[in-house]
Amino acid sequence: MGTVQIKKLLVLSSSRADFGIYLPLLKKVKNDPFFHLEILAFGSHLSKFHGHSIDQINEEGFKVDHTISSLLTGDGPVDIATSFSLTSLKFAEFWKLHKEDFDCVIVLGDRFEMAAAVIAGIPFNIRFAHLFGGETTLGAIDNIYRDLITLASKLQFVSLPAFKERVGHLINSTNFNCHVIGSLSLDNLAEIKLLSTDEFYKKWQIDLNKKTVLITVHPETVAFDRNSEFATAVFEALSIIGKEKQLVVTMPNADTAGTVFRKMFEDLKTVLGDNVFLVENFGIQSYFTCMKYAGLMIGNTSSGITEAASFSKYVLNLGDRQKGRLAGDNVLQVAFDCKQIVDLTDTYFGQLFPGRNIYLKGSAADNIISVLKGDNG
Repeated sequence: MGTVQIKKLLVLSSSRADFGIYLPLLKKVKNDPFFHLEILAFGSHLSKFHGHSIDQINEEGFKVDHTISSLLTGDGPVDIATSFSLTSLKFAEFWKLHKEDFDCVIVLGDRFEMAAAVIAGIPFNIRFAHLFGGETTLGAIDNIYRDLITLASKLQFVSLPAFKERVGHLINSTNFNCHVIGSLSLDNLAEIKLLSTDEFYKKWQIDLNKKTVLITVHPETVAFDRNSEFATAVFEALSIIGKEKQLVVTMPNADTAGTVFRKMFEDLKTVLGDNVFLVENFGIQSYFTCMKYAGLMIGNTSSGITEAASFSKYVLNLGDRQKGRLAGDNVLQVAFDCKQIVDLTDTYFGQLFPGRNIYLKGSAADNIISVLKGDNG
């Protein structure tokens, strides 16, 4: 892009997860008169089953300018493939109408919905800027979607130098527009005032003064036929852990076989009652607050990789969903095995990780804005 100035921005957000990461950037762009910002919400944002997280966008003071509904209720391979096709079809119509309206379209991550939106924009020569390509998650088909988005994008923002190198290999070029910015989501720590335990209890009726484990487990979408087996192991482990500690569960996103884990967590709530809390959509402030006060994180979510170290938290990273992603020493790789999960919980619960967060570079949003304005192109 050289020194081209980008003023008219469209940001695509398909889930609560990417919106939470976008948030520091959206706030700065909104308050900068240089930019004209529009937001398009789609995917699980529009699903009541997944918490209707479009409401969170509005609650944060942002206007949703466009919506596209294309997510099916099922979670089998045919449902996911059909949702992908429907999303691409609807975005084809959107790009047809709006192909000249934006200088740049910002996209994030590795979701199948995001990949479908981007693929539909290729024939229209939409100028995409991809946040956080170059990473590797071998246990999720999202790994493929992430690379597809990277290949379709003209501007890249990555979190670590190793990921910039991989993007170069992927696009087979040594001369490409790529910027290392660290983790954008960590800018939230400087921007957001976390809740007190009293404020958190008033909002969620969860007492974080008790021994708390924060849990986010998504299905493995490569070995999706084994998710019932994996869910059983997690259920057995948490049934033991939950006898002495309260379990705060953020429910899975829309993924292949995601309902397997949803049902498992609902069954766990039936067994353990008031020791289990199932949350569809915390929002970034409450999620980080819970992370701050929890004694341990268990799951296979990217937030355990990129954010937990900033709270000095250890993470039990389950299975292969995040396999291949660079992680700090606070992240402990654990199989879907009841005994391993229970034993490592006993060992690390309440322990503080003394190291640094390898994803913390600082001022990620400011660095993105500098590039968009052409100051650092």
